[in-house]
Amino acid sequence: MYLTKEIKEGIFEKHGKGKNDTGTSEGQIALFTHRINHLTEHLKQNRKDFNTERSLVRLVGKRRSLLDYLKKKDIARYRAIIKELGIRK
Repeated sequence: MYLTKEIKEGIFEKHGKGKNDTGTSEGQIALFTHRINHLTEHLKQNRKDFNTERSLVRLVGKRRSLLDYLKKKDIARYRAIIKELGIRK
């Protein structure tokens, strides 16, 4: 499995306030980015997997809405997470 409990805790510890703080926008965006990267690699090998493609588009939309929220609330945190994860604007 590509997303174990330890990987999730590591993501939230690095980008959130702690390993058990799963509700911060930065932690959620980092988790979505990890999942998006995994699905992108899967789709490079399996081009006709349309269900995964649909899931990928939904995840990108969720991440975009979280980024928009963060941009509206605190532009400094938005810029920091964009730079840290290497997300295009």
